[in-house]
Amino acid sequence: MPQDDFYTKVRAGLSALLQQWRSLGQADTDQLALILAETARVAKLGTPEATPSGATLEQWSRDEQGEMPFWAPRTAVFLLNQMPARPTPQSDAEACAWAYCWLRNRSFDSLQAAHDALPIHLKAPLESALEAAWRDQQGLRLV
Repeated sequence: MPQDDFYTKVRAGLSALLQQWRSLGQADTDQLALILAETARVAKLGTPEATPSGATLEQWSRDEQGEMPFWAPRTAVFLLNQMPARPTPQSDAEACAWAYCWLRNRSFDSLQAAHDALPIHLKAPLESALEAAWRDQQGLRLV
Protein backbone atom coordinates (compact mmCIF):
# COMPACT_ATOMS: atom_id res chain seq x y z
CA MET A 1 0.00 0.00 0.00
CA PRO A 2 1.61 3.30 -1.04
CA GLN A 3 2.55 5.57 1.83
CA ASP A 4 0.38 8.51 0.72
CA ASP A 5 -2.64 6.22 0.25
CA PHE A 6 -2.42 4.91 3.80
CA TYR A 7 -3.40 8.11 5.59
CA THR A 8 -6.27 8.65 3.12
CA LYS A 9 -7.59 5.22 4.08
CA VAL A 10 -7.13 6.00 7.77
CA ARG A 11 -9.18 9.18 7.45
CA ALA A 12 -11.91 7.31 5.59
CA GLY A 13 -11.93 4.46 8.13
CA LEU A 14 -12.22 6.55 11.29
CA SER A 15 -15.97 7.03 10.90
CA ALA A 16 -16.49 3.31 10.24
CA LEU A 17 -14.57 2.55 13.41
CA LEU A 18 -16.86 4.82 15.43
CA GLN A 19 -19.93 3.38 13.69
CA GLN A 20 -18.91 -0.16 14.62
CA TRP A 21 -18.38 0.84 18.25
CA ARG A 22 -21.77 2.59 18.28
CA SER A 23 -23.51 -0.43 16.76
CA LEU A 24 -22.02 -2.81 19.34
CA GLY A 25 -22.52 -0.48 22.31
CA GLN A 26 -25.45 -1.37 24.49
CA ALA A 27 -26.70 2.10 25.32
CA ASP A 28 -28.31 5.07 23.62
CA THR A 29 -26.09 7.46 21.67
CA ASP A 30 -25.93 10.07 24.45
CA GLN A 31 -24.71 7.42 26.90
CA LEU A 32 -22.23 6.06 24.35
CA ALA A 33 -20.87 9.58 23.79
CA LEU A 34 -20.44 9.98 27.55
CA ILE A 35 -18.70 6.58 27.83
CA LEU A 36 -16.38 7.51 24.96
CA ALA A 37 -15.41 10.88 26.45
CA GLU A 38 -15.00 9.61 30.01
CA THR A 39 -12.93 6.64 28.86
CA ALA A 40 -10.69 8.97 26.84
CA ARG A 41 -10.09 11.07 29.95
CA VAL A 42 -9.51 8.15 32.34
CA ALA A 43 -7.36 6.10 29.95
CA LYS A 44 -5.45 9.24 28.92
CA LEU A 45 -6.28 8.80 25.25
CA GLY A 46 -7.30 12.40 24.88
CA THR A 47 -8.72 15.35 26.74
CA PRO A 48 -12.17 16.15 25.42
CA GLU A 49 -13.02 19.73 26.35
CA ALA A 50 -16.66 18.77 26.62
CA THR A 51 -18.63 15.56 26.41
CA PRO A 52 -20.14 15.30 22.94
CA SER A 53 -23.84 14.74 22.47
CA GLY A 54 -25.25 11.59 20.93
CA ALA A 55 -26.06 13.60 17.81
CA THR A 56 -22.42 14.64 17.54
CA LEU A 57 -21.29 11.03 17.91
CA GLU A 58 -23.73 10.05 15.15
CA GLN A 59 -22.32 12.82 12.94
CA TRP A 60 -18.75 11.63 13.52
CA SER A 61 -19.86 8.09 12.61
CA ARG A 62 -20.99 9.34 9.20
CA ASP A 63 -18.05 11.70 8.60
CA GLU A 64 -15.92 9.99 5.95
CA GLN A 65 -13.50 12.92 5.94
CA GLY A 66 -12.36 12.00 9.46
CA GLU A 67 -12.98 15.47 10.90
CA MET A 68 -13.82 14.26 14.41
CA PRO A 69 -11.32 14.80 17.25
CA PHE A 70 -8.72 12.06 17.23
CA TRP A 71 -9.41 11.03 20.84
CA ALA A 72 -12.76 9.58 19.71
CA PRO A 73 -11.51 6.84 17.35
CA ARG A 74 -8.50 6.15 19.58
CA THR A 75 -10.90 5.53 22.45
CA ALA A 76 -13.22 3.47 20.25
CA VAL A 77 -10.29 1.15 19.41
CA PHE A 78 -9.45 0.91 23.10
CA LEU A 79 -13.06 -0.09 23.88
CA LEU A 80 -13.53 -2.38 20.87
CA ASN A 81 -10.41 -4.34 21.81
CA GLN A 82 -11.97 -5.15 25.17
CA MET A 83 -15.37 -6.29 23.91
CA PRO A 84 -16.23 -9.95 24.40
CA ALA A 85 -17.86 -9.93 20.93
CA ARG A 86 -14.31 -9.74 19.48
CA PRO A 87 -15.15 -7.28 16.71
CA THR A 88 -12.87 -6.96 13.69
CA PRO A 89 -12.56 -4.27 11.01
CA GLN A 90 -15.18 -4.51 8.29
CA SER A 91 -13.13 -2.90 5.51
CA ASP A 92 -9.57 -2.13 4.48
CA ALA A 93 -10.04 1.53 5.42
CA GLU A 94 -11.38 0.60 8.85
CA ALA A 95 -8.44 -1.79 9.37
CA CYS A 96 -6.04 1.06 8.53
CA ALA A 97 -7.79 3.36 11.02
CA TRP A 98 -7.76 0.63 13.66
CA ALA A 99 -4.03 -0.05 13.17
CA TYR A 100 -3.22 3.68 13.16
CA CYS A 101 -5.05 4.17 16.46
CA TRP A 102 -3.51 1.00 17.94
CA LEU A 103 -0.01 2.38 17.42
CA ARG A 104 -0.93 5.76 18.86
CA ASN A 105 -2.63 4.33 21.92
CA ARG A 106 0.52 2.57 23.13
CA SER A 107 4.26 2.76 22.69
CA PHE A 108 5.97 -0.11 20.88
CA ASP A 109 9.66 -0.71 20.23
CA SER A 110 9.04 -2.70 17.05
CA LEU A 111 6.40 -3.77 14.57
CA GLN A 112 6.65 -7.29 15.98
CA ALA A 113 5.95 -6.01 19.50
CA ALA A 114 2.90 -4.10 18.23
CA HIS A 115 1.64 -7.19 16.41
CA ASP A 116 2.27 -9.48 19.40
CA ALA A 117 0.30 -7.15 21.69
CA LEU A 118 -2.82 -7.32 19.51
CA PRO A 119 -5.70 -9.44 20.77
CA ILE A 120 -5.49 -12.83 19.01
CA HIS A 121 -8.61 -12.26 16.92
CA LEU A 122 -7.08 -9.09 15.41
CA LYS A 123 -3.65 -10.46 14.47
CA ALA A 124 -4.65 -11.67 10.98
CA PRO A 125 -7.19 -8.93 10.12
CA LEU A 126 -4.74 -6.14 11.02
CA GLU A 127 -1.49 -7.67 9.76
CA SER A 128 -1.01 -5.66 6.55
CA ALA A 129 -2.66 -2.52 7.93
CA LEU A 130 -0.40 -2.64 10.99
CA GLU A 131 2.67 -2.88 8.75
CA ALA A 132 1.50 0.16 6.79
CA ALA A 133 0.73 2.04 10.02
CA TRP A 134 4.19 1.21 11.35
CA ARG A 135 5.84 2.49 8.14
CA ASP A 136 3.72 5.64 8.38
CA GLN A 137 4.65 6.19 12.02
CA GLN A 138 8.35 5.57 11.41
CA GLY A 139 8.31 7.91 8.41
CA LEU A 140 7.14 10.76 10.61
CA ARG A 141 10.08 10.52 13.02
CA LEU A 142 13.02 12.86 12.74
CA VAL A 143 16.43 11.29 12.41
